[in-house]
Amino acid sequence: MFYDSMLGMHALWWIFWVAVVFALVFWGWGGSPACRERPRETPHEMLRRRLANGEITTEEYEKRKVILDRDS
Repeated sequence: MFYDSMLGMHALWWIFWVAVVFALVFWGWGGSPACRERPRETPHEMLRRRLANGEITTEEYEKRKVILDRDS
């Protein structure tokens, strides 16, 4: 008799924890995925960053900037 009543309560706890885990997985650990993602870099920002890091020269920067401005 005691075992039957405990089985019902035990099942309720399982349902509760499965629902909690599902909610955490479905909605994430906090905030939407859009909030966690970094904003994407525009081509012009990427070009300026590469110039600032010394990956490209000023001449290359100017050529590529003209191409980007022409295409947009």
